[in-house]
Amino acid sequence: MNHLQIHASTPLCQLQDAGRFGVRHLGVTQGGALDWVALYWANWLLGNALGAPVVEVALGGFCVEARQDCVLALAGAHLHACIDDEPLQPWRSFALAKGQRLSFKHPGHGVRAYLAAPGGFHGTPVLGSCATVVREGLGGMDGQGAALVKDQCLTFAGTVAPLREVPLAQRPPVAQNPVLDMVIGAQIGDFSGTSLFEAFNREWTLDSRADRMGIRLLGPQLVYQGAPMISEGIPLGAVQVPPDGQPIVLLNDRQTIGGYPRLGALTPLALAQLAQCMPGAGVRFRPVVQDEAWREQQRCLGRWL
Repeated sequence: MNHLQIHASTPLCQLQDAGRFGVRHLGVTQGGALDWVALYWANWLLGNALGAPVVEVALGGFCVEARQDCVLALAGAHLHACIDDEPLQPWRSFALAKGQRLSFKHPGHGVRAYLAAPGGFHGTPVLGSCATVVREGLGGMDGQGAALVKDQCLTFAGTVAPLREVPLAQRPPVAQNPVLDMVIGAQIGDFSGTSLFEAFNREWTLDSRADRMGIRLLGPQLVYQGAPMISEGIPLGAVQVPPDGQPIVLLNDRQTIGGYPRLGALTPLALAQLAQCMPGAGVRFRPVVQDEAWREQQRCLGRWL
C-alpha cells in the first residue's frame, strides 16, 4: 500500500471519480469530476480504469508528500505544480520519490487539475461511487462527503505503469473565451425572439457565484413568455433561466429536479471546457442538435477506446 500525506488542502480539493449514476430517482445527484476529459487522461496515463478515483484540485492550495517511491499522473489545468522546487507540467505521469512533496500553487491556465495514482485512490464507495458531494454528505475518503484536509493520508495500491505523456495533438486547449455547444431544450420556443437572438449572439460573463452545483452567467436579460412550469428532471449541463433572466448552467452537484425554463443543455465536451474557465471569463453559446453532439462525443471517446 502506497501513501501520500496531505500537507495542505482547501475545501475545493476533493476525491472524485466518474460520478454516481442510476440514483437520481432517489433524489441523489451524480457528483464526479467536472472536467471528465482531464479525468480520463489522468487515468489513461497510468493504465487505470478511466473513471477511477482521482484528486480534483481546484485553483491550487494542495500539497502532498510521498511516503514511498511512487508514480503518479497529472492532467488538466496548469496550477504551477512543483515537485519540491522543480516545476511540473500537466498531461504526463511522473515519479515522486519518498520524502518529495508535490504542491499546487495558483492557476496559470485553467482551474482544475486532476492527480491520479496507480489503480485509483482509495475511498469509501457510496451508491457505487467515491465521488465527493459535500451537500449530500456522500463519497470521499470516509463516505461522508468531506473534502480532503491536512494530515490525511491518500492510499493506493495499483500496478506501476511506464512513464508517458498525452500527445500534444490530443491535449484539449484551454480557451480564454470558448464557444460552448448547447443542445436546445424543450422550452426554447417560449422565450422571446429578442432573447433567443441575444442568447446565441452575445457574450456571457461567468459570475463569481459559482460552485460544483452551478455557474451563474451575466449578460442580457432573457425573457420567458411561456406558462408556469411543473418541476421536472434536470440533466447535466442544463441552462435554466430564473425570473431575473440571468442563466445558470447546472453542473455535477446540481439538484435532481427544477421548475425554471431551460434554453437547453451544454454538451459533455462543452462542460469540460466550462470547468476550466475562471470567474470573469466570457463564453458564447452555439446551438446544436442532439445527433451532432452525440457524434462529437463518440469522436472524443474514440481517443481512449
